[in-house]
Amino acid sequence: MSRTLRVAIVGAGPAGVYAADILTKSDVDAQIDLFEKLPAPYGLVRYGVAPDHPRIKGIVGALQKVLDRPSVRFFGNVEYGVDIKLDDLRQFYDAVIFSTGAATDRAMDIPGIDLPGSHGAADFVSWYDGHPDVPRTWPLEATSVAVLGVGNVALDVARILAKTADELLVTEIPANVYEGLKSSPVTDVHVFGRRGPAQAKFTPLELRELDHSPNVEVIVHAEGIEFDEASMHAIRTNKQVEMIVKTLQEWAIRDVGTRTRRLHLHFLEAPVEVLGSSCVTGLRTETQELTGDGNVRGTGVFTDWDVQAVYRAVGYLSTHLADIPFDHVAGTIPHLAGRVLDLDEVPMPGVYTTGWIKRGPIGLIGHTKGDALETITSLLEDAAALPPATSPSPASVVEFLTQRGVPFVTNEGWSRLDSHEIALGAAHGRERVKVVSREEMTSVSNG
Repeated sequence: MSRTLRVAIVGAGPAGVYAADILTKSDVDAQIDLFEKLPAPYGLVRYGVAPDHPRIKGIVGALQKVLDRPSVRFFGNVEYGVDIKLDDLRQFYDAVIFSTGAATDRAMDIPGIDLPGSHGAADFVSWYDGHPDVPRTWPLEATSVAVLGVGNVALDVARILAKTADELLVTEIPANVYEGLKSSPVTDVHVFGRRGPAQAKFTPLELRELDHSPNVEVIVHAEGIEFDEASMHAIRTNKQVEMIVKTLQEWAIRDVGTRTRRLHLHFLEAPVEVLGSSCVTGLRTETQELTGDGNVRGTGVFTDWDVQAVYRAVGYLSTHLADIPFDHVAGTIPHLAGRVLDLDEVPMPGVYTTGWIKRGPIGLIGHTKGDALETITSLLEDAAALPPATSPSPASVVEFLTQRGVPFVTNEGWSRLDSHEIALGAAHGRERVKVVSREEMTSVSNG
């Protein structure tokens, strides 16, 4: 290309930053602007990963190196569809990539799921991660809690509920989260999986981390440790499944200790109803049996569990974006190799997608790199034929947002906020303390 390629990326989580990384390393001269609804970058790395996961948080360093490149600018606190729309972006950019991820809870259709005391895991994660757009308090009044699902998010939620607040004080949790967890009377957290241990979706690392707390007894209920032909095949052919099953089997036969809090793992128990009239008073499950192919069927045997709160962790869901087609069943943007398809299934010129809103909320953070590579490859194939922006000057979008009165956060502003949070943590011997309020975040960012 003879001209500099101007690219906007909507969403500054790992998917968007990986796309910027790959594009800046290509042979094309490109200028990239990342637009993020929140005043801080990193998406679910900052607001979806549990605070006691420092190893996963280490990815922040790699993402920040991309943001530090001269050809990459960050525009935080800018909401697509409100502060800036597709037609606006097309004035300033040759191409737009949507990488807004998935941040809401997938629905679960069982009676009582909407009772007070029944929560979506994503909402709880946003609270304990200090998301600026959720309430500062959380109703932690239950002594016994059910978590529905056996993915990594379910284990994160269960672990945070079961741990003491003082254990988490070394992390970056804000003061309101610490105070909320400190007041929790919880003694038992029950995690329920509909299928068997060989079909669990969490990773071996996530499972083993449950057992690291000096205050939490992890109890695997042996009656759910069963395997069918498909399970045995998975154990023989998948190292991760083998490790998970081995750990669960060892825990199922060990003696139960005397720690003050207990985290129970139940397999082959399908939630069928949340019990209660005005609030959650229990959970009813139906015992399942494996059918040989890794699936299950009900046995007609039901159990009522005495719990006062239920957290569903059955998957994330993306949100429909203005002026962009959306598959409401899959929760994704229709695309062909990352090229966004219109209602006639024809690629929209210069419009692309990557990350969870492209492929659905599956896979670990690392899988997003391959996803971004496919999208950027498509963009580069199309680059010469893309309709050029009418106002390609980098100053044009700054002027546009300023005239609209949008208090956007720049790279320099994020650096100020980052340094401020690190200083708050240092004062207490911690790595960081998050600023929660959007107003305070933007105020610190803007000096």
